[in-house]
Order: sequence, then C-alpha cells, then structure tokens
Amino acid sequence: MNTQLHHEISSSLTELNKVILGKEQQVQLAFTSILANGHLLVEDLPGMGKTTLAHALYKVLGLDYNRVQFTSDLLPADLIGASVFNAQTSSFSFHRGPIFSSIFLADELNRATPKAQSALLEAMEEGQVSVDGETHDLPKPFFVIATQNPQSQSGTFPLPESQLDRFLLRISLGYPDPAIEREILTGKKGRASLDQVKQVLSKESLLQIQQLVPEIKVSDTLLDYVQRLIAQTRQDELCHLGLSPRGAIALVKSSQAWALLQGRDYVLPEDVQAVFVSVVGHRIVGKTETQGDQLARHILHSVDSVGGGVAAVA
Repeated sequence: MNTQLHHEISSSLTELNKVILGKEQQVQLAFTSILANGHLLVEDLPGMGKTTLAHALYKVLGLDYNRVQFTSDLLPADLIGASVFNAQTSSFSFHRGPIFSSIFLADELNRATPKAQSALLEAMEEGQVSVDGETHDLPKPFFVIATQNPQSQSGTFPLPESQLDRFLLRISLGYPDPAIEREILTGKKGRASLDQVKQVLSKESLLQIQQLVPEIKVSDTLLDYVQRLIAQTRQDELCHLGLSPRGAIALVKSSQAWALLQGRDYVLPEDVQAVFVSVVGHRIVGKTETQGDQLARHILHSVDSVGGGVAAVA
C-alpha cells in the first residue's frame, strides 16, 4: 500500500474519532467493514451514538447517503421503490427507493416487520434489487449500515439468521467513560462535532483500497488457526448453530482488512483475534443461554494461536 493511501486511512480514523469519542476499537472495526466491502450492524441501547457513527462514516467517505427509520408499518416498496403507472405514456416506470445510495442507513432495523427486513436480503447479497421481474443494480460501492436495539426492548422483531449472516461485522458502542462523557456533556464534542467532519477518502481511493484487501497475505499456518477456530464453533456440545462457510470467509476477509488498517500486507493471529467476536458473535447460537459474543470469546480463548508472528507471515 502506498504512503498516500495509508495516510488517507489514518486521517479517516482521526476524523471519526473526533465524533465517536473513546471508542477507537469500535471505530476501527466499523472502518474495517467498509474496507472489506461488507455491511455493518451496530447494536446498542438508544442514544449511544449508533446513528452518529453512520453519519460520520458517510461524511468521511464523501459518498451519497440515505437514511430510513424502520417502523412496524414500513413496506418493502418504501425501501426499494416501485413501478408507477404513467397515464400519459400508458406505461409503467420504476421509481427508485432510498436504498439506491452508496451508504444506506437502516435505522432501528429490528423495529420493522420481517417482511420489510427481507427487502434488504437481495440488496445486501447481490448488490441489486428485483421489482416486477426486472433487476436494478445498486451503486458501487454499496454499504448497509444498520442499527438495532436490544431484543429486550418493546416493539422489536428479531432478525433471522439469514439476515444476520449478511452483516460482515456487528459492533456495540456501549457507555462512554466518565471523562469522555464529561466532554460530551459540554456540548462541544460528540454529535456536536459532526458538522466539522471532513471528507478524507474519495470514491476512487476507497475502491482502490478495497481491491488491496484480497491481496493481503494469509499463510497456511494462519489458515490452520482460522480453521481450528471455525471447527470449534461447530462442536455440538457448544453450539446449536456454528459458523457457516460464508461466515468463515467473512472472518478471513475481515482479518485481511484489519491487517491493512494496521499498515501491514500480511495477516497475524492478532488480526484474527481483533475481529473474531464481531464477525462470529451474531452468527453462532449456543446450546445454553450464553450470548453469542460471550460464546465467541470463550471459543477464542480456548483455541491455541499459531506460534508467533513470524510463522504467520506468508
């Protein structure tokens, strides 16, 4: 990776951290999802900065952006658009919905019914939507950033496993540290800083960086480690639902993007460990009441890493 692109990545993270204070790990994970050309799910209580993070990302990337507030009466056509009859021409024409944007924010995704949620499946997997038998391509790049509230809150509909599997990463911001919260309470930091966020990456630079991610070297030794982790998620005594092949690919791709974010052209075990919970936690289902993230951490700690950084370099 050339020096200019590395500088742009570092500057992007700096701009994001001006708004999302004290959450450097989560900001890096969110940016990892973008670099890996994957969709991002942000799960947290209301008011934690989920939507603010999405706003900051689109400002830094300079991409066109649409936001839809998901509610129980939302219909698929409200997202993807519909064919409208033109009386003057006696024909139907397709009117595009808000999903036709490079960054689509699905705010409080799990407050919509499963029917509305399912409208995103084809878009997230294929980068296209189908209406009345016709296929319409979405812009490139195309990202879905979805926020959801905990299922314990009223008026929520749990996302099905097929939908969760479409999200490359899931993150949670959590409460800020007291010192950081003090800065937010002054009204000069956090969301109040959104207007000052500068665009750093161009669309061309982003596409160029995304093309570099698959070229990040992954050694056979490292793949052995990844496969041991994957196999552990499929142990019957631990998991009712283990990591799918798509989830396994997501783990490798996310590790490559994380390594690139650190300025390296090869993946280390530390890169896999940094993204593992965010990639795996929403994809596996435990045999007991253990939450996915807790189970993912348990698996991560129970599987031996490869022997040192040198062995991981291709």
